[in-house]
Amino acid sequence: MATVTRMDFANRLREQFGLTTADAYKLIDVIFGEITESLIHGEEVKFAGLGSFKILNKKPRIGRNPKTGIPAIISARRVVSFRPSTEFRKRVA
Repeated sequence: MATVTRMDFANRLREQFGLTTADAYKLIDVIFGEITESLIHGEEVKFAGLGSFKILNKKPRIGRNPKTGIPAIISARRVVSFRPSTEFRKRVA
């Protein structure tokens, strides 16, 4: 299975829009930076036709060490959640 990298995105932007490689990387950095900053501030990020990103606050809970079976406390944490749109799910499936 192939992996799409930041360089692959930059090359596609460069080819499709005639950007320089440096400008393509800057554009990618700005987009992902804005998504990250929005999530840090608790805002949901929605892309029509793709899906939405949001932060979920997980409560502390008791889990188990899979190796020993000994109970352990899993601390509260914030996780990023992505929910794909119906259109996206249909196109990918």
